[in-house]
Amino acid sequence: MVRAIVGANWGDEGKGKLTDMLAADSDVVMRYQGGANAGHTIVNNYGKFALHLLPSGVFYDHTTNIIGNGVALDIPKFVKEVQSLVDQGVPKPHLLVSDRAQIMMPYHVLFDLYEEERLGKKSFGSTKSGIAPFYSDKYAKIGFQVQELYDDAYLKEKIERVLEQKNIILKYLYNKPEIDKNELFDTLMQYKEMIDPYVADTSLFIHDAIKAGKNLLLEGQLGSLKDTDFGIYPMVTSSSTLAGYGAVGAGIPPYEISDIICVVKAYSSAVGAGEFVSEIFGDEAVLLRNHGGDGGEYGATTGRPRRVGWLDLVASRYGVRVQGATEVAFTVVDDLGYLDEIPVCVGYELDGKVTKEFPTTTKLKNCKPVLKVMKGWKCDIRGIKNYDDLPQECKDYIELAEAEIGVPITMVSNGPGREDIIYRKKN
Repeated sequence: MVRAIVGANWGDEGKGKLTDMLAADSDVVMRYQGGANAGHTIVNNYGKFALHLLPSGVFYDHTTNIIGNGVALDIPKFVKEVQSLVDQGVPKPHLLVSDRAQIMMPYHVLFDLYEEERLGKKSFGSTKSGIAPFYSDKYAKIGFQVQELYDDAYLKEKIERVLEQKNIILKYLYNKPEIDKNELFDTLMQYKEMIDPYVADTSLFIHDAIKAGKNLLLEGQLGSLKDTDFGIYPMVTSSSTLAGYGAVGAGIPPYEISDIICVVKAYSSAVGAGEFVSEIFGDEAVLLRNHGGDGGEYGATTGRPRRVGWLDLVASRYGVRVQGATEVAFTVVDDLGYLDEIPVCVGYELDGKVTKEFPTTTKLKNCKPVLKVMKGWKCDIRGIKNYDDLPQECKDYIELAEAEIGVPITMVSNGPGREDIIYRKKN
C-alpha cells in the first residue's frame, strides 16, 4: 500500500508530525520533491526536531527512509542532519539516496542570493537555499545527478561546459567572482565520498517493496498553494508540491498511490511573499503567531516569523481538490483555545460578487475575505482522545471545515506530540 501525505495550503500545516505518526506502520518513508528550503517540526520521545531534508520516518528502527530522484539533494546538509540526529541520541536511521537525485551545487545558493539582491523590492521572498537555480539547471539539463559523480572524465568535461555559462552570468550580470573548475571538481569528489554509503537504485528498491506488499509513505514538502503550476504563481516553489508528482519523484506507477492524506491547518500561515487573502496584522496577528505551533509560528528552516491569518476554506477546498485528497488531517486545533470568537474565511469577494472558487493570482490580489464568525471553546483541548469529548464549539468548527472542504476529516491534531491525535470515522 502506498500513501501520500501532502499539504493543502502554503506549507507549515503540520505534515511532519503526521508523517512521524504514520511512519509507525510504514516500512518505507520517502521524500519525493523539494529540498532543504523548508522544514518539518517533530516532537517525539527523543525531543523536538526540525527536519529539512530527511524523511520524517527517521526516528523508527523498522523504516527505510529514502531521498527520491525528485529531491534537491544538498549533500553537506544531508550529512550534517544525519549526524545531528545521532548526536541527540537518535539511532542512526536506515537511509537510501536515489542515484538519479540531482545535487544542490554550491553556486546554486550563491545565484539565489545574487538574484534576490538584484531584484531588490521585487524579490520572490526566497529562502535563499538555492532551490530556484537548482531546478532551473535540472530542467535546462545542466544539473548534476548523483550517478555522474562516478565518472571522473565525464564530470570534468561537464563542469567545464557548465561553467562557461555560469561564469559569464557571474561576471557580467552579477559582477561577482567566477567559479574555478578545479575547485568545483574537488568539491564534488568530497560530495561523492560523503554520499557514497547511501546511494542506491531507489526506484528498483521501491518496486520490490511494493511487490512484496510493504507499506510506503510518500512525504511532500510545502503545500498546494506553493505548487509551480497550481499555486500562487510566481510566488511559488520550484517543484511540484502535489501528490501526483509523488509517482514521478519516487519512481513508481501513479496507480500505486491509493490514499492521499491532505493536511489542513485550523488557521492559516505562510512564509515568504505572495497573495494571502485571510491574512491578519497587528496585535491580532502577534497573538495568533505566538499561540500557534509549539513555540510560535516561525519557519523551521529560516526562523522567519510566519505570516498568519484565519482559516481560509476557499483556499483549503482548492488545495485539497488539486491534491486529490481521499481524507483530511486537521491540525493545531488546540492553538485556537484562547479566542472568544474565531473568524473563518468562507468566501472571497471579487468584483462585487462572492465566490467560493479559488482564482488565479492576478485575480486573487483583488479578493477580500468573506468571514463567518464562530464561537470559541475557550479551553485547553490537549489530552482529549475521543472526538465526542471535545467541546461542542470545537466540533462545530471542525464540522464547518469538513462541510466546506468536502472531504472527510479523519484525524484531528490537538497537540505537538505523536499521541496528540483524535481519530474520526469517515462519514
